[in-house]
Amino acid sequence: MTPMLSRRSFLQGSAALGGAFALGAGLSARAGATPEAQILTAQTAETQIAAEGASPVMTYAHGETPHAGMPPTLRMRKGETFAARLVNRLDEPTTVHWHGLRIANAMDGVPELTQPYVYPGDQFDYVFPPPDAGTFWYHPHCNTLTQMGRGLTGVLIVENSEDPDFDAEIVLNLRDWRLGAGGKFIAPFKPRDAARGGTYGTVRTANWQREPIYDAPAGGLVRVRIAATDVTRIYTLGLEGAEAKVVALDGNPVESPFLLDLYDIGPGQRLDLVLRMPESEGAQVTLGNFRGSHPWTIAGFRSVGASLKRDLGDLTPLPANPIAEADLSTAKRIPIDLTATAEHKAVSSICGSLGYTFWALNKVSWPGDTPDSIAPIEEMKLGESYVLEIANRTPHAHPIHLHGLSFRILSSNKRSFLPPPTDTILLLPDERAEVALVADNPGDWVMHCHIIEHQKTGMTGYFKIL
Repeated sequence: MTPMLSRRSFLQGSAALGGAFALGAGLSARAGATPEAQILTAQTAETQIAAEGASPVMTYAHGETPHAGMPPTLRMRKGETFAARLVNRLDEPTTVHWHGLRIANAMDGVPELTQPYVYPGDQFDYVFPPPDAGTFWYHPHCNTLTQMGRGLTGVLIVENSEDPDFDAEIVLNLRDWRLGAGGKFIAPFKPRDAARGGTYGTVRTANWQREPIYDAPAGGLVRVRIAATDVTRIYTLGLEGAEAKVVALDGNPVESPFLLDLYDIGPGQRLDLVLRMPESEGAQVTLGNFRGSHPWTIAGFRSVGASLKRDLGDLTPLPANPIAEADLSTAKRIPIDLTATAEHKAVSSICGSLGYTFWALNKVSWPGDTPDSIAPIEEMKLGESYVLEIANRTPHAHPIHLHGLSFRILSSNKRSFLPPPTDTILLLPDERAEVALVADNPGDWVMHCHIIEHQKTGMTGYFKIL
């Protein structure tokens, strides 16, 4: 079960969390320029996720001891150096990508582009100071459909000492599993679905549980950090039984917190809520997915204790992250078309190939994680501004994620609400959007659809910043 802890307790440095509302501990980076590396071990395990039978999952452990549960929630502090040593106990290569963090290119975790493979029995040290506070996540960038699909997705939180106090915090890692009889994994994708919206899982979970319920202080303000780490599913999030305000999207605070009605997030995206719990002990709130014709429960929250009498009206915006604004008067414009492509076999890759090519960026399909990579979408000049004119020429939605950089959505023909700076945009069918960024992080930065079947069948490219 994921942690729910008091932010105040965390900032006081408590490693062993206690109290009625602390259900577990994440990993926290300690102050200092060169902290001791935390051990993050990729390993296999057996755990029960489906109603019957144990599933042969992949997970991360804090340390090298066997671990059969969900990957730990990693915690670090804005601007302070974090160090983690990936130890690979899988029987195949792997890496770690720190999704949404604007860190050095050598730490980005993309094999053949930013770092070598981490082979079985080997290790790799990641060291970086996270510049932005918020909710992020981490996952491999090698054989991603299998490794992520079998469990290697964990939530990552960057704390900000200037954030307001909340009465508790709940972290939700949302993901599906492709499980069949006895909890055994079935084929991770169907080609006909990969060529469309993607192949959905058969078991839906939050924190590796089906419809978990979390206790929270009655009448309290609870920060709920939600990360969609699934390989396919797009969610339409809504609440029943209480009100909540959206305070951050994809790690970045919104300028004015707004009441949650229904909000779409795709794979790779995050949403931070402040939930005002009901007054009465035992009253329950339901977080649901309202996408499609059959809504279903993701998780529940149950009020406990005497009411704290908190008020959503007292909520103030979270402190903004230091993201540069593009100079639109000088920005170079770059067209990017998301398209389908003629089916043909993909290039084989040590990091796994699905055997098909269905998708492309600017009519070029990514060949896979190979030494003979394709040319960049664009060579950008360090410090200069750019506007990406992204057009989804397909009848399917695509959550497009950009590594190492943040961008601001300037316009869209499909939406009226423009979120704060982000690293992932959920492009609707036939949507055309303009996004602006400053090329302020040198290196080779991947851009891809985070529906992993789309990523692995061609909808990937990269920018080179020099």
